[in-house]
Amino acid sequence: MKTHTTPGPDPSDPTAFKNALAELVPYLRAFARSLCSNAAEADDLTQETLLKSWKARMSFQAGTNLKGWTFRILRNHFYSEQRRAWRKNEVCDEDAGVSTAREASQNSAIALAEVYEALDTLPADQREALILVGAGGFSYEEAAEVCACAVGTIKSRVSRARATLLETVNSTETYRDKSANGRGALNKILSEVEHLSADLASS
Repeated sequence: MKTHTTPGPDPSDPTAFKNALAELVPYLRAFARSLCSNAAEADDLTQETLLKSWKARMSFQAGTNLKGWTFRILRNHFYSEQRRAWRKNEVCDEDAGVSTAREASQNSAIALAEVYEALDTLPADQREALILVGAGGFSYEEAAEVCACAVGTIKSRVSRARATLLETVNSTETYRDKSANGRGALNKILSEVEHLSADLASS
């Protein structure tokens, strides 16, 4: 997916900044969901990211990449909370996401559960990279900046993630179709991640 980086707003203009943040909500939710694998936690993470972004808006440099800036805030907050949980010896339930998704409308919920069930087969770092590049519209360079790693590392993670998903969807009835090969099914998953997260964000 080709990236479309729009210059970020002037943080001294609260209306423009608030509107720009609102446009990023579907992307933030999709990224949060890829990290949490739990719809309720992803919503909380997205809300916290929006609050942190708003409070820190004067540190944002006008004309730079607002999406990348907010994604870094989201990612940093997520891992900060994870480290805090680990220190308290809390155990995360990584399997809660599929059942929670069913609170949406029946058709969307089933589709969303299937999409994330496929994505949940990936290691966390690969899933994160694939969401950033495949559904978030980031370039490899931008994704590497968000994840604080080398561009080559992001490319490798995305490549391995795509290979794993292709194998998964080719063995799953939902995405196997006589008129579509595995790559088409993979594109369908990435498309549904973006579209369904946008639908849920507006609900």
